[in-house]
Amino acid sequence: MRRTVSRGTLRKIIKKHKPHLRLAANTDLLVHLSFLLFLQRLAEETRTNAFENKSKVIKPEHTVAAAKVILKKSRG
Repeated sequence: MRRTVSRGTLRKIIKKHKPHLRLAANTDLLVHLSFLLFLQRLAEETRTNAFENKSKVIKPEHTVAAAKVILKKSRG
């Protein structure tokens, strides 16, 4: 498994995009957790799409369809 981005690097990326924000000490951890939860939801939805299409292999079409659903739900 690949090594994750360091906390300092993640904080620098956030600060680069939103320099006016004051970040709490655990902001980078919350962003990483949110990303992992998104990936988990995407994987579950993709698996469900493949199962509904009676496919034994997850194809890119399943992932694209799942991403549209998950992003729509995530927007609120």
